[in-house]
Amino acid sequence: MRIGFIATRLNGTDGVSLEVGKWSRVLRRMGHELFYCAGELGGYASDGTLIPSLHFTHHSIFALSQRAFGNGSDEQQMCDGEALADDIYTMADELRAPLREFIRSNRLDFIIVQNALTIPMNLPLGVCLTGLIAELGIDTIAHHHDFYWERQRYRANAIMDLLDTTFPAKLPSIQHITINTIAKNRLKARRGIDSLVVPNTHDFVKPPPGIDDYNKDLRKAIGLKDGDLFILQPTRVIQRKGIEMSIELIHRLDLQNLHLIITHRTDDEGINYWRWLQREAQTLGVNMYLTEHLIGDKRKKINKHKIYSIWDAYPHANLVTYPSLYEGFGNALLETIYFKRPAVVNRYPVYNADIKPLGFEFIELDGFVSEEAADSVRQILDDPEQVNKMVLKNYQIAREHFSLEVLERKLEEIISNF
Repeated sequence: MRIGFIATRLNGTDGVSLEVGKWSRVLRRMGHELFYCAGELGGYASDGTLIPSLHFTHHSIFALSQRAFGNGSDEQQMCDGEALADDIYTMADELRAPLREFIRSNRLDFIIVQNALTIPMNLPLGVCLTGLIAELGIDTIAHHHDFYWERQRYRANAIMDLLDTTFPAKLPSIQHITINTIAKNRLKARRGIDSLVVPNTHDFVKPPPGIDDYNKDLRKAIGLKDGDLFILQPTRVIQRKGIEMSIELIHRLDLQNLHLIITHRTDDEGINYWRWLQREAQTLGVNMYLTEHLIGDKRKKINKHKIYSIWDAYPHANLVTYPSLYEGFGNALLETIYFKRPAVVNRYPVYNADIKPLGFEFIELDGFVSEEAADSVRQILDDPEQVNKMVLKNYQIAREHFSLEVLERKLEEIISNF
């Protein structure tokens, strides 16, 4: 079949882009032909159809988001709600023609909308897709990673009626996919929409890469010395990642050779949180590095400057911190398991519901850094044998429940309905 992916961004190391990459691998080996459309393209999607205004940072789209969810008072937002909705629909009309052309020119059998009908980062895109899917009657998979009601920043708004009819849309040609059981249950309760759960997955059959000639100098490039301990925070710098708990943990460990390495970008939700983290780290005497200039989605050289992939960081890490307050699932946690690294995990809701019950072994936080958690970290940093038992156990559990083979079976079931 000819399948089209539509998203705001298909590039880099955000969870949506990574998961689309995995779906693409599986769908291709099932024999399907794939096409991509987004406001930013890269990697597997480089040859896709670029429509800049699909990106949530496009100036017109960002301005509408600021009006809907910005810093104005609730009263100001409500007064502007009707005019704002008109402007959203006007912009949606501008997106309709290029998206219709993407679907028709590639003779698509069905489309997979990645999070664009889920979280309102691009309001006109969600409205446009809802109308276009209804107009064309095209079979659609709506892959939902995180809903607007799960994010504090979207709860106060001027356009609740629009959100409740579009994010997501309830149409007979849409098969809804959620990535955890909490989202499945809330979608049914809030909107009366049934969905299938397809968790995030990883290729656990292929052995993980290690340290090689390309990445062997990564520690030196970051500025670490021999004997320094590499604590990896493999996430974007946004508030729900709870990075302050990683800083607090390292402070409590009180070891001079600990270094917190944060790999991803700071600009997805503004830089105020990053500035606050810098002040916290400085106050607590924690060595913290942001390496977005060194680590990207793949290896490459820019003006003879070496760029490492995120997968180059994991083999060097002594410990991974994953103190998220909320995650749709947890791609970085699966990568940590894949690279057989010990991890500190905050017990975010989906972890408690869908991951912890399977028997994984991590050092757990419960919204704060306890002395017990700090003691457990000290112990495993000094006990390679215990670490080895822990990570091998986690690997086997993940291979059984979150492999690409599991994903393939679920996609076969979904596509058979079309």
